[in-house]
Amino acid sequence: MIMAALFVLGCFLQTVQAARAGDDALAWVPASPFRDELRDLGVAALIRDDAEATALASTDFGNVTVAPAAAVLYPSCPADIAALLRASCARSSPFPVSARGRGHSVRGQATAPDGVVIDMPSLGRLGGGSTASRLPVSVEGQYIDAGGEQLWVDVLHAALAHGLTPRSWTDYLHLTVGGTLSNAGISGQAFRYGPQISSVQELDVITGLGEMVTCSKEKNSDLFDAVLGGLGQFGVITRARILLVPAPTRARRVRLLYTGAAALTGDQERLIDVERGDALSGLMDYVEGTVLADKDLIGGWRSPSPSSLSFCSEPDAAARVARLTEEAGGVLCCLEGVLYYGGAAGGEPDVEKRLETLLRELRYERGFASVHDVSYVEFLDRVRDGELKLRAAGQWNVPHSWLNLFLPRSRVLDFAAGVFHGIVRHGVTGAMGPVLVYPMNRNRWDSDTSAVFPEEEEVFYTVGILRSAVSDGDLGRLEEQNDEILRFCEEAGIRCVQYLSYYADQAGWEKKHFGPAKWTRFVDRKRKYDPKAILSRGQRIFTSPLA
Repeated sequence: MIMAALFVLGCFLQTVQAARAGDDALAWVPASPFRDELRDLGVAALIRDDAEATALASTDFGNVTVAPAAAVLYPSCPADIAALLRASCARSSPFPVSARGRGHSVRGQATAPDGVVIDMPSLGRLGGGSTASRLPVSVEGQYIDAGGEQLWVDVLHAALAHGLTPRSWTDYLHLTVGGTLSNAGISGQAFRYGPQISSVQELDVITGLGEMVTCSKEKNSDLFDAVLGGLGQFGVITRARILLVPAPTRARRVRLLYTGAAALTGDQERLIDVERGDALSGLMDYVEGTVLADKDLIGGWRSPSPSSLSFCSEPDAAARVARLTEEAGGVLCCLEGVLYYGGAAGGEPDVEKRLETLLRELRYERGFASVHDVSYVEFLDRVRDGELKLRAAGQWNVPHSWLNLFLPRSRVLDFAAGVFHGIVRHGVTGAMGPVLVYPMNRNRWDSDTSAVFPEEEEVFYTVGILRSAVSDGDLGRLEEQNDEILRFCEEAGIRCVQYLSYYADQAGWEKKHFGPAKWTRFVDRKRKYDPKAILSRGQRIFTSPLA
């Protein structure tokens, strides 16, 4: 039945692509005969082309780009996705296809211009099984087979039911497994365990040719490496086997204020050096940092809040922070770390001993330390509270002009001086969102995957300038600020790599992101697994079939 529907869809898309030029795509409504034909074929639950469905699928969390979709597929099983891709591949003019989980990309990865967006969550809703059937756990093998459409928060709870947990996370858990693995998946645990893609043992993938393939480091390894960090360009992830480890039960959060980036980054590097044997080596299980400028110092959705900073409850807290900020030239830094304990992670006496060492050795400003105890689940799912507050205030579904960069360790202080103390501090006022900075160890990343990261030094930093446009004119100003930061890096000779990347055209991807060797490998893989460039055209890496 689906193949008949796809034939009709192919004819429809050809008409749409020819007719769309000059039309206002979001106001465009498909001709009713197409909807009638789908209804007659009995597949209305699988494919929708109405304005409500296509409008939602035509943008993403970024709300910066719009790529109007012609239709949305609601698959009941992976075979439906494979059939769609084979139908596109069989046409002389293939239509674009993209997988959409939560749509949390910020620059079009989840969109399919004039094509079909796959609603991945439908795999869990329409397949006839429960969420648990798409999240089976092997206690003996210590892994979970997670459907590509499953949320990481559900992966967490499924694993914890057996006393187990994944090792590496993103800061926000309400994202799909396939979505984060197509980028890398990073957070404060990556220094020890690498990004989320480093914990994947096996994948089920549907390539751009419509082939359903199981792959791993031992079987179909080139496809396995291509898909991990591959930006959705080589296939749709329908299952990922993720390594699990014994889980802790508690998390002790430590937040420390610094007046300079040199002291912060120096301490962060001691904490993540798990092999040197320093007094601080590996004492924290999670290491991140936040840059706080002037009025954004305390109270942002991701920044430390007064209720979570014990020193802020003191009567003179505001005055003390103001004096410290002035001494620091208007910019403070906050080290955010976590020590796990309970369950498999050791008891409270051990965490107290580790905390005592940290507070003695670290070079934070004395009197500006906060320690807060929460459950393991509360810590990992902490950003959800911020999301709900922003939704209630109408500030979640706004444009997100995010800029995420990987920087070599040797240039992070140059970047801090020019960007944190200059461009960001004196830039857009009123825009919301955190500025994150933390280091990772290069040897925890696999250069065989498609993920791109600095490889010239043993340590590199991630900087996330995660601003949201909440007022009129903010978006344009934030985009200009991002361009100014990138120009600063280029003029200062700071070799940076974008994460959650965006470039205006293929030349930008080739020269600024991949570089000659990685680009050649990326193109070779594209030619092998998606030669007609059907997948994820919204990113503008490939917009037409490869020769």
